[in-house]
Amino acid sequence: MTSIPDVEGALDARTLVHRTRSFRSVSALLAIAFLVVLGLVSLLAPLLPLDPTTTDLAARWQPPSAEHWFGTDELGRDYFSRVVYGGRISLTVGVLAMAAATAIGVVVGLVAGYAGGRVDDLLMRFVDFLSSIPWMVLVIVVSVFLKPGLWTIILVIGAFSWMATARLVRAETLSLRERPYVGYARYIGVPRVLVVTRHVLPDAAPTIIVAATASISNAILTESALSFLGLGIQPPMASWGSLLETAQDSLQVAPYLALIPGILILLTVLSFNVLGDALRQSVSEGGA
Repeated sequence: MTSIPDVEGALDARTLVHRTRSFRSVSALLAIAFLVVLGLVSLLAPLLPLDPTTTDLAARWQPPSAEHWFGTDELGRDYFSRVVYGGRISLTVGVLAMAAATAIGVVVGLVAGYAGGRVDDLLMRFVDFLSSIPWMVLVIVVSVFLKPGLWTIILVIGAFSWMATARLVRAETLSLRERPYVGYARYIGVPRVLVVTRHVLPDAAPTIIVAATASISNAILTESALSFLGLGIQPPMASWGSLLETAQDSLQVAPYLALIPGILILLTVLSFNVLGDALRQSVSEGGA
Protein backbone atom coordinates (compact mmCIF):
# COMPACT_ATOMS: atom_id res chain seq x y z
CA MET A 1 0.00 0.00 0.00
CA THR A 2 1.39 3.40 -1.01
CA SER A 3 1.85 5.82 1.87
CA ILE A 4 0.75 9.44 1.73
CA PRO A 5 4.34 10.78 1.72
CA ASP A 6 5.10 8.56 -1.29
CA VAL A 7 2.09 9.95 -3.12
CA GLU A 8 3.09 13.50 -2.27
CA GLY A 9 6.62 12.80 -3.48
CA ALA A 10 5.28 11.40 -6.75
CA LEU A 11 3.09 14.46 -7.22
CA ASP A 12 6.04 16.78 -6.54
CA ALA A 13 8.13 14.89 -9.07
CA ARG A 14 5.38 15.11 -11.68
CA THR A 15 4.96 18.83 -10.98
CA LEU A 16 8.70 19.36 -11.40
CA VAL A 17 8.74 17.44 -14.69
CA HIS A 18 5.71 19.42 -15.93
CA ARG A 19 7.32 22.74 -15.00
CA THR A 20 10.60 21.71 -16.64
CA ARG A 21 8.78 20.78 -19.84
CA SER A 22 6.81 24.03 -19.75
CA PHE A 23 10.01 26.02 -19.28
CA ARG A 24 11.61 24.20 -22.18
CA SER A 25 8.56 24.84 -24.33
CA VAL A 26 8.59 28.56 -23.55
CA SER A 27 12.34 28.75 -24.15
CA ALA A 28 11.98 26.92 -27.46
CA LEU A 29 9.16 29.24 -28.57
CA LEU A 30 11.19 32.31 -27.67
CA ALA A 31 14.19 30.90 -29.52
CA ILE A 32 12.09 30.14 -32.60
CA ALA A 33 10.51 33.61 -32.50
CA PHE A 34 13.92 35.29 -32.25
CA LEU A 35 15.36 33.24 -35.10
CA VAL A 36 12.32 33.84 -37.31
CA VAL A 37 12.50 37.61 -36.77
CA LEU A 38 16.25 37.59 -37.32
CA GLY A 39 15.90 35.53 -40.48
CA LEU A 40 13.14 37.71 -41.91
CA VAL A 41 15.05 40.93 -41.24
CA SER A 42 18.17 39.46 -42.83
CA LEU A 43 16.32 38.20 -45.90
CA LEU A 44 14.37 41.41 -46.40
CA ALA A 45 17.32 43.74 -45.75
CA PRO A 46 17.74 44.66 -49.46
CA LEU A 47 14.08 45.76 -49.52
CA LEU A 48 14.44 47.95 -46.43
CA PRO A 49 15.63 51.59 -46.53
CA LEU A 50 19.05 50.60 -45.16
CA ASP A 51 22.43 51.65 -46.52
CA PRO A 52 25.42 50.20 -44.65
CA THR A 53 28.03 51.96 -46.83
CA THR A 54 27.05 55.66 -46.74
CA THR A 55 29.59 57.62 -44.68
CA ASP A 56 29.15 60.90 -42.84
CA LEU A 57 32.30 61.97 -41.02
CA ALA A 58 30.41 64.75 -39.28
CA ALA A 59 28.19 62.15 -37.59
CA ARG A 60 30.89 59.81 -36.28
CA TRP A 61 30.34 57.83 -33.07
CA GLN A 62 26.87 59.11 -32.40
CA PRO A 63 25.06 57.18 -29.64
CA PRO A 64 21.85 55.24 -30.36
CA SER A 65 18.98 57.59 -31.18
CA ALA A 66 15.69 57.78 -33.07
CA GLU A 67 17.58 58.58 -36.27
CA HIS A 68 20.28 55.95 -35.79
CA TRP A 69 18.86 53.09 -33.71
CA PHE A 70 22.27 51.56 -33.00
CA GLY A 71 24.26 54.78 -33.35
CA THR A 72 27.01 55.36 -35.92
CA ASP A 73 30.52 53.97 -36.33
CA GLU A 74 33.94 55.58 -36.85
CA LEU A 75 33.01 56.62 -40.41
CA GLY A 76 29.56 57.89 -39.55
CA ARG A 77 27.80 54.88 -41.09
CA ASP A 78 24.45 53.83 -39.66
CA TYR A 79 25.32 50.96 -37.35
CA PHE A 80 21.87 49.37 -37.46
CA SER A 81 22.30 48.89 -41.21
CA ARG A 82 25.78 47.48 -40.65
CA VAL A 83 24.49 45.03 -38.06
CA VAL A 84 21.57 43.88 -40.23
CA TYR A 85 23.79 43.24 -43.24
CA GLY A 86 26.39 41.68 -40.98
CA GLY A 87 23.69 39.33 -39.71
CA ARG A 88 22.93 38.31 -43.31
CA ILE A 89 26.54 37.24 -43.75
CA SER A 90 26.80 35.46 -40.40
CA LEU A 91 23.56 33.54 -40.95
CA THR A 92 24.55 32.71 -44.53
CA VAL A 93 27.84 31.28 -43.33
CA GLY A 94 26.09 29.36 -40.55
CA VAL A 95 23.44 27.81 -42.79
CA LEU A 96 25.64 26.97 -45.79
CA ALA A 97 28.52 25.67 -43.67
CA MET A 98 26.01 23.57 -41.72
CA ALA A 99 24.63 22.18 -44.97
CA ALA A 100 28.12 21.22 -46.17
CA ALA A 101 29.15 19.70 -42.84
CA THR A 102 25.86 17.83 -42.49
CA ALA A 103 26.05 16.42 -46.02
CA ILE A 104 29.60 15.13 -45.49
CA GLY A 105 28.84 13.82 -42.00
CA VAL A 106 25.66 12.03 -43.09
CA VAL A 107 27.37 10.30 -46.03
CA VAL A 108 30.36 9.20 -43.95
CA GLY A 109 28.17 8.09 -41.04
CA LEU A 110 25.77 6.12 -43.23
CA VAL A 111 28.55 4.38 -45.14
CA ALA A 112 30.53 3.54 -42.00
CA GLY A 113 27.52 2.37 -40.00
CA TYR A 114 25.86 0.31 -42.71
CA ALA A 115 28.98 -1.19 -44.31
CA GLY A 116 30.72 -2.04 -41.05
CA GLY A 117 33.92 -4.06 -40.97
CA ARG A 118 37.06 -2.59 -42.48
CA VAL A 119 35.19 0.27 -44.12
CA ASP A 120 33.83 1.35 -40.74
CA ASP A 121 37.25 1.04 -39.09
CA LEU A 122 38.98 3.03 -41.83
CA LEU A 123 36.45 5.86 -41.86
CA MET A 124 36.28 6.11 -38.07
CA ARG A 125 40.09 6.20 -37.77
CA PHE A 126 40.07 9.08 -40.27
CA VAL A 127 37.39 10.83 -38.20
CA ASP A 128 39.44 10.27 -35.04
CA PHE A 129 42.52 11.70 -36.73
CA LEU A 130 40.74 14.89 -37.78
CA SER A 131 39.05 15.18 -34.38
CA SER A 132 42.41 14.93 -32.59
CA ILE A 133 43.56 18.17 -34.24
CA PRO A 134 42.24 21.32 -32.53
CA TRP A 135 39.60 22.44 -35.00
CA MET A 136 40.26 26.15 -34.62
CA VAL A 137 43.98 25.66 -35.32
CA LEU A 138 43.13 23.51 -38.34
CA VAL A 139 40.70 26.07 -39.74
CA ILE A 140 43.12 28.95 -39.18
CA VAL A 141 46.00 27.13 -40.88
CA VAL A 142 43.87 26.27 -43.92
CA SER A 143 42.45 29.81 -44.06
CA VAL A 144 45.96 31.25 -44.25
CA PHE A 145 46.61 29.40 -47.53
CA LEU A 146 43.30 30.42 -49.12
CA LYS A 147 42.09 33.84 -50.17
CA PRO A 148 39.86 35.16 -47.37
CA GLY A 149 36.24 35.61 -48.35
CA LEU A 150 32.68 34.43 -47.91
CA TRP A 151 32.89 31.20 -49.92
CA THR A 152 36.31 30.34 -48.55
CA ILE A 153 35.12 30.57 -44.97
CA ILE A 154 32.02 28.50 -45.78
CA LEU A 155 34.15 25.85 -47.46
CA VAL A 156 36.72 25.71 -44.67
CA ILE A 157 34.17 25.50 -41.85
CA GLY A 158 32.04 22.95 -43.67
CA ALA A 159 35.05 20.78 -44.55
CA PHE A 160 36.35 20.54 -40.98
CA SER A 161 33.24 20.44 -38.79
CA TRP A 162 31.43 17.30 -39.96
CA MET A 163 33.07 14.73 -37.66
CA ALA A 164 30.56 14.97 -34.80
CA THR A 165 27.66 14.54 -37.23
CA ALA A 166 29.36 11.50 -38.77
CA ARG A 167 29.70 9.85 -35.37
CA LEU A 168 26.05 10.48 -34.48
CA VAL A 169 24.76 9.20 -37.81
CA ARG A 170 27.02 6.14 -37.66
CA ALA A 171 25.74 5.23 -34.19
CA GLU A 172 22.15 5.63 -35.34
CA THR A 173 22.81 3.59 -38.49
CA LEU A 174 24.36 0.76 -36.47
CA SER A 175 21.11 0.55 -34.50
CA LEU A 176 18.79 0.91 -37.49
CA ARG A 177 20.46 -1.73 -39.64
CA GLU A 178 19.49 -4.36 -37.05
CA ARG A 179 15.79 -3.53 -37.34
CA PRO A 180 13.59 -6.34 -38.79
CA TYR A 181 12.36 -4.30 -41.76
CA VAL A 182 15.94 -3.47 -42.79
CA GLY A 183 16.92 -7.11 -42.49
CA TYR A 184 13.90 -8.15 -44.56
CA ALA A 185 14.77 -5.61 -47.25
CA ARG A 186 18.27 -7.07 -47.47
CA TYR A 187 16.84 -10.62 -47.49
CA ILE A 188 14.61 -10.00 -50.51
CA GLY A 189 17.51 -8.51 -52.45
CA VAL A 190 16.84 -4.76 -52.27
CA PRO A 191 20.03 -2.93 -53.34
CA ARG A 192 22.07 -1.45 -50.50
CA VAL A 193 21.68 2.09 -51.77
CA LEU A 194 17.89 1.79 -51.73
CA VAL A 195 17.91 0.18 -48.27
CA VAL A 196 19.96 3.07 -46.91
CA THR A 197 18.02 5.85 -48.65
CA ARG A 198 14.50 4.45 -48.14
CA HIS A 199 14.73 2.81 -44.72
CA VAL A 200 17.79 3.93 -42.77
CA LEU A 201 18.10 7.60 -43.75
CA PRO A 202 14.45 8.59 -43.04
CA ASP A 203 14.59 7.03 -39.56
CA ALA A 204 17.90 8.78 -38.86
CA ALA A 205 16.45 12.17 -39.89
CA PRO A 206 15.61 13.34 -36.31
CA THR A 207 19.20 12.76 -35.22
CA ILE A 208 20.48 14.56 -38.30
CA ILE A 209 18.23 17.56 -37.64
CA VAL A 210 19.45 17.83 -34.05
CA ALA A 211 23.08 17.64 -35.21
CA ALA A 212 22.39 20.31 -37.85
CA THR A 213 21.19 22.87 -35.28
CA ALA A 214 24.42 22.39 -33.33
CA SER A 215 26.42 22.76 -36.55
CA ILE A 216 24.85 26.15 -37.26
CA SER A 217 25.86 27.44 -33.82
CA ASN A 218 29.40 26.16 -34.24
CA ALA A 219 29.67 27.65 -37.73
CA ILE A 220 28.53 31.09 -36.56
CA LEU A 221 30.99 31.03 -33.65
CA THR A 222 33.82 29.86 -35.90
CA GLU A 223 33.13 32.55 -38.49
CA SER A 224 32.95 35.19 -35.76
CA ALA A 225 36.27 34.05 -34.29
CA LEU A 226 38.01 33.96 -37.69
CA SER A 227 36.63 37.35 -38.70
CA PHE A 228 37.69 38.75 -35.33
CA LEU A 229 41.21 37.50 -36.09
CA GLY A 230 41.10 39.05 -39.56
CA LEU A 231 40.99 35.69 -41.37
CA GLY A 232 37.29 35.65 -42.19
CA ILE A 233 34.99 38.08 -43.97
CA GLN A 234 36.90 40.92 -45.60
CA PRO A 235 35.79 44.52 -46.32
CA PRO A 236 33.64 45.89 -47.81
CA MET A 237 31.53 42.96 -46.61
CA ALA A 238 30.92 42.73 -42.88
CA SER A 239 29.76 40.07 -40.46
CA TRP A 240 29.13 40.25 -36.75
CA GLY A 241 32.62 38.89 -36.16
CA SER A 242 34.27 41.49 -38.37
CA LEU A 243 32.22 44.22 -36.70
CA LEU A 244 33.64 43.07 -33.38
CA GLU A 245 37.14 43.20 -34.84
CA THR A 246 36.76 46.77 -36.16
CA ALA A 247 35.17 47.90 -32.88
CA GLN A 248 38.35 47.18 -30.88
CA ASP A 249 39.78 50.63 -31.50
CA SER A 250 36.54 52.35 -30.49
CA LEU A 251 35.79 50.66 -27.15
CA GLN A 252 36.47 53.76 -25.05
CA VAL A 253 34.64 56.14 -27.39
CA ALA A 254 31.71 53.93 -28.49
CA PRO A 255 31.50 50.62 -26.56
CA TYR A 256 28.12 49.86 -28.16
CA LEU A 257 29.95 49.07 -31.41
CA ALA A 258 31.22 45.88 -29.77
CA LEU A 259 28.31 45.19 -27.42
CA ILE A 260 25.59 45.02 -30.07
CA PRO A 261 27.13 42.40 -32.41
CA GLY A 262 28.46 40.49 -29.40
CA ILE A 263 24.99 40.27 -27.85
CA LEU A 264 23.45 39.23 -31.16
CA ILE A 265 26.03 36.46 -31.60
CA LEU A 266 25.28 35.28 -28.06
CA LEU A 267 21.50 35.33 -28.55
CA THR A 268 21.67 33.63 -31.95
CA VAL A 269 23.91 30.81 -30.77
CA LEU A 270 21.86 30.41 -27.60
CA SER A 271 18.64 30.25 -29.62
CA PHE A 272 20.00 27.54 -31.91
CA ASN A 273 21.23 25.59 -28.89
CA VAL A 274 17.85 25.86 -27.14
CA LEU A 275 16.12 24.77 -30.34
CA GLY A 276 18.48 21.83 -30.68
CA ASP A 277 17.89 20.83 -27.06
CA ALA A 278 14.12 20.97 -27.60
CA LEU A 279 14.43 18.81 -30.72
CA ARG A 280 16.67 16.35 -28.86
CA GLN A 281 14.15 16.13 -26.02
CA SER A 282 11.31 15.61 -28.49
CA VAL A 283 13.22 12.82 -30.24
CA SER A 284 14.02 11.15 -26.91
CA GLU A 285 10.38 11.25 -25.78
CA GLY A 286 9.19 10.01 -29.17
CA GLY A 287 11.50 7.05 -29.02
CA ALA A 288 10.74 6.23 -25.38
